[in-house]
Amino acid sequence: MSNPQDTAKTPQKTKAARMRELLAGDDLVISPGVYDGYSARLVERAGFKTACTTGAGLSNTLFGQPDAGVMGMSDNVNACYHIARSLSIPLMADADTGYGNPVSVHHTVRYFEEAGVVGVNIEDQVSPKRCGHMKGKDVIDVAEMANKIESACNARRDDDFVVLARTDAIAVEGIEGAIRRARVYAAAGADLIFADAIHSEEDIKRLVDSVPVPVSVNMGFGIRSRPTTPLIPFARLKEIGVKRVTLPRMLPAAAIMAMQNALSILKETVAAGGTADRPDLLVGIDDIMALMDYPTLRALEARFLETESFDQKYGEIFKAPVD
Repeated sequence: MSNPQDTAKTPQKTKAARMRELLAGDDLVISPGVYDGYSARLVERAGFKTACTTGAGLSNTLFGQPDAGVMGMSDNVNACYHIARSLSIPLMADADTGYGNPVSVHHTVRYFEEAGVVGVNIEDQVSPKRCGHMKGKDVIDVAEMANKIESACNARRDDDFVVLARTDAIAVEGIEGAIRRARVYAAAGADLIFADAIHSEEDIKRLVDSVPVPVSVNMGFGIRSRPTTPLIPFARLKEIGVKRVTLPRMLPAAAIMAMQNALSILKETVAAGGTADRPDLLVGIDDIMALMDYPTLRALEARFLETESFDQKYGEIFKAPVD
């Protein structure tokens, strides 16, 4: 017999459907780049409605290597799976070149969709790809990339799954070449267009005006990043028609800065023979446990473990009421 409560539940919108709503809305969609569980949960806690993975951040943190095609599809999908399941907000992923030809892209999209992300970026670089801000990039034939986009759209099981076509053609064909490619990719079915390393506000506006689908741009954060694309106020980006802004380097750069500062202080403290208590630099263990949702773990243990076993772990004082 079915449970009457089950039939009364209102089906919730999928994360992909929520992403589509955001892209169709009036607001600029801001997606900070994430690369692990900490960064992902912090983005959601801060109130952002979407996040995206940073391919460079994943490659750098998982392998300690430059973003130069070292990370494979399985590594990327596995990381995205764990990040996506830790979030309730939509997460888009960087799928690099799609890991092969248009047939490979079919399988790549299936794997990423099954991992729980709401969409993927696929770029037109020659494999092995390079970070978008590195020199020495090259791009594949426009027709092959159009086939990749068509294959990606055909492969998705959920029509709300977002296919973003990224072109790196500015480095080799200039803005005119990038715009020509963007038009072809939009015609092939791309839901979003992104021209990496675009050089000016004027070029961004030209791209927005030239394609029939929304445009996404990458922004750095602060003068230290020395971005290829100039820092443009979010309000101005919205005014010229940009739909989505990603900030892939902000959180990795912030984490590196914080770790450098903490290690420097630790080294000084060790040399002085002292101990370091720096609440201005370090969150407490309770903060980490709250971010990682340890209370939910404790509630599950309270519900499903035998009373004696739970009390041995926590003591009677911590026992939570069980529904």
